[in-house]
Amino acid sequence: MHAVILAGGKGVRLRPYTTTLPKPLVPIGDEYAILEILLHQLSRQGFRTVTLAIGYLGHLIRSYIGNGSRWGLRIDYASEEAPLGTIGPLLTMRDRLPDDFLVMNGDVLTDLDFAGLLDEHDATKPPLTVATYARQVDIDFGVLTTKNGQVTEFTEKPTLYYQVSMGVYGVAKEALAKYEPGLALGFDELVLDLLAEGRHPREYRFDGYWLDIGRPDDYDRANADFPHLRTQLLEGPIRVVPGRGEPAPQASASRR
Repeated sequence: MHAVILAGGKGVRLRPYTTTLPKPLVPIGDEYAILEILLHQLSRQGFRTVTLAIGYLGHLIRSYIGNGSRWGLRIDYASEEAPLGTIGPLLTMRDRLPDDFLVMNGDVLTDLDFAGLLDEHDATKPPLTVATYARQVDIDFGVLTTKNGQVTEFTEKPTLYYQVSMGVYGVAKEALAKYEPGLALGFDELVLDLLAEGRHPREYRFDGYWLDIGRPDDYDRANADFPHLRTQLLEGPIRVVPGRGEPAPQASASRR
């Protein structure tokens, strides 16, 4: 029950909010940082150890989060001197990771059952399990299919449906074995390599609340949604870990 939170990006799309704060520390609902909500959820779901992969303004994250005792967690840190992509930071800490673990972006707001995803990943043993979410894209134009200068199909303002990655994964350490630490590696590269090898990642489909806080519009929506979702996000079911009892009493999102 170990989680790695990717918290090293510069958050360029979220500027000016991220000019002086790393994206995982921007406040939600004027009370909590995004990262606090994630740590609170992980603690309630039975996770006890977390690695924060930090980079841009990482010293602020270290200072604010500390050792994780506020949430009943043991937190350590992995620093990247240069951007390493989504998967690259995992290679630098590979030797101290368990065989299977959770990886998540530090800017997601969701009520996903993280422990449930990792349980299914552990039970089915794929190299990678990807949490997915249904998205639809409305096209405001008539769409033509053409071939050899002729129109072969026409659809007026279609709606396209996709299953998109939520930025939350179950990862088998062995899936990372062939890559060299210190080099950049993206999630896209890992998935394409696995597909080329015939080792298909597993899907963990989710239809609850999910928001990737990547742009100012997303951030505004998160703050508008939070008052209505506060209980749903912060007071989900507590998972008792065998032999460890319930999460520590202080394992709550601390008020800013």
